Amino acid sequence: MEERKQGYKVKEYHGPVKRYCQILNLKDDDAAFIAEYRKRHAEGQVWPETLAAIREIGILEMEIYILGTNTVMIVETPLDFDWDSAMAKLATLPKQREWEAYMAELQNADPNASSAEKWQLMDRMFHLYE
Repeated sequence: MEERKQGYKVKEYHGPVKRYCQILNLKDDDAAFIAEYRKRHAEGQVWPETLAAIREIGILEMEIYILGTNTVMIVETPLDFDWDSAMAKLATLPKQREWEAYMAELQNADPNASSAEKWQLMDRMFHLYE
């Protein structure tokens, strides 16, 4: 059975975390174009500096989901994580500007934009928690 129908395992933490959800659209829905975007995010393809930067600003987990040209990013952080200061710091880290430009070739975004400028935060409108 397909993994998306089985669900995706989520890491367990020793305490509560915060979750952020963001959306970004790709430029084209051509199969080769989408395949290239997937390839750039495949295991071992994301630049080590990018992974280090994500961890350095305090992000515990990051997932990107895709359907056609729609991408959704889910980010989990400690409760004391400050989004604005973390994103400001991320924009200054080595090779981050280069990574954003590299990815913007495929994204419906300004190639000079930071991650925080490209990825739009989404509002949660429902949850099932008790």
